[in-house]
Amino acid sequence: MKNSGVPRVIATARDLRVPVLTWAEVNTVVGAALGVDGLILTEHDVAPEFFDLRSGLAGETFQKFTNYCVPVAVVVPDAAAYGGRFAELVHEHRRHPLIRIVSSEAEARAWLESLP
Repeated sequence: MKNSGVPRVIATARDLRVPVLTWAEVNTVVGAALGVDGLILTEHDVAPEFFDLRSGLAGETFQKFTNYCVPVAVVVPDAAAYGGRFAELVHEHRRHPLIRIVSSEAEARAWLESLP
């Protein structure tokens, strides 16, 4: 709940019917999320390049969500499966105010609902 007592609007990529997040779709996905209080993306909602940090897709996506102040939780049950660099990114974002990488949708919802 927000401080005002109004329930938060937390959406998934499925709810917003956004395409898989690729370089070409970053603006579409971010734009669709502007009307919600938080967005949940799963590892199936992002292109494989997202997990290859050398591609820059994750960084660009996170920067856009941050610029527009849209909280986003990315659900990745086994971050280690995407390599050590991605696991480091997960660790770095443990306390980020707008971007979290979590292991379950329940954890994503709990974090997004806890935001002021």
